[in-house]
Amino acid sequence: MDSFFELLKFILPAAIVFLTTYYLVKNFLDHERNKKTIDLKLANQAILTPIRLQAYERVVLFLERINPSSMVMRLNKTGNSASFQGELLKTIRSEFEHNLSQQIYISTAAWNATVRAKEETIKVINVSASKVNADSSALELAQAIVSVTAQLTEMPTKQAIDLIKKEISKEF
Repeated sequence: MDSFFELLKFILPAAIVFLTTYYLVKNFLDHERNKKTIDLKLANQAILTPIRLQAYERVVLFLERINPSSMVMRLNKTGNSASFQGELLKTIRSEFEHNLSQQIYISTAAWNATVRAKEETIKVINVSASKVNADSSALELAQAIVSVTAQLTEMPTKQAIDLIKKEISKEF
């Protein structure tokens, strides 16, 4: 029995020292891991923030470029309304395809608003084209597009741009 107490005199303090050391080292290593994780996130954020801002800029530029009023002014050509309608739709689709990758960097809500604005713009052009004859001039289609957009309370592209501006002001 005495040998048991003699052994316990050595094992108990050693166990206490071991457990204390284990606890301290574990806390230190956890703290260091958390610190490295935070540093890594900050480094990633420093890299991603300019890319995300650029993506928002490109999406706003896309929305401005597909605004029916600006497209009509920029693309107004002589010819019939059917070819002008095709040119407008082709431009929208081309611009959209060019900016598809931006959805990775912007929020889902902003991307959905952008897609909705694109679809609504296509709808405005198609509705306007249905109001004029296929053999009408491109100028008549342009006037019909301006007329239809004037009847809208707010342009879909403007709604999307406003949503993007709100997101940017919240995040940055």
